[in-house]
Amino acid sequence: MYLIAIAWFYVALLAAVSDDTVVGGVLTFIFYGLAPMALFLWLFGTSARRRRQKAREAAEDLNDRADSGADQ
Repeated sequence: MYLIAIAWFYVALLAAVSDDTVVGGVLTFIFYGLAPMALFLWLFGTSARRRRQKAREAAEDLNDRADSGADQ
């Protein structure tokens, strides 16, 4: 997934550098590079975030059970 992002940033950077003006280059990099990659990484990272959240909740439940068992 990160290889795609790196390649996309490279292409967007080359497109931005080849632009005529500095403002055009910056806007090209933002709208063709940063914005699409932020959306891509957010969408494709959703399943990993869900897995981490479930693992965190499972660890908290396990700790809660261990703590309540130790008190008794």
